[in-house]
Amino acid sequence: MNFRLIFILVLSSFGCSNLALGHPLGDREFNELEQLLINYDFAIRYEIPPYENKRGFKPYGLLNSRSKTIWINPVVFDLGNAKPTLIHEAVHASQTCAGNGEIKLLNLAIEPPQMTRPYFMYYHGYRREIEAQAYAIQAQPDSLAIVIELLKKYCQ
Repeated sequence: MNFRLIFILVLSSFGCSNLALGHPLGDREFNELEQLLINYDFAIRYEIPPYENKRGFKPYGLLNSRSKTIWINPVVFDLGNAKPTLIHEAVHASQTCAGNGEIKLLNLAIEPPQMTRPYFMYYHGYRREIEAQAYAIQAQPDSLAIVIELLKKYCQ
């Protein structure tokens, strides 16, 4: 057994399976967005988020706007949706910058596609609108470019 395989097995025992394969899976766009968030003083933690919803599920991602901490659940690397998860949380980061530390809706003309509605309809009031905006951007074909522009506009 080679060293790399042993390293992967050890990390996977701590819940970090694909992080051992090359963070994260060698995706240049993911790494670019991650670095931009770090440049704007957001901390990114690859851990199970310290929150569970009313149904007992841990989210794929979470942002604490006060501490500017983003959690990315390591399971997203195994599921293949790490980049959409980071994009979603980066939208919330942009909303946080726009609200000077409080999450605020951005003035955007993007509506969430019908297919995303089940992911935010169980929220109520303003939180539903915040989540709808993040899902709307996450679902766009050019979502990475949109969120990078939002971060540059609101987090400078």
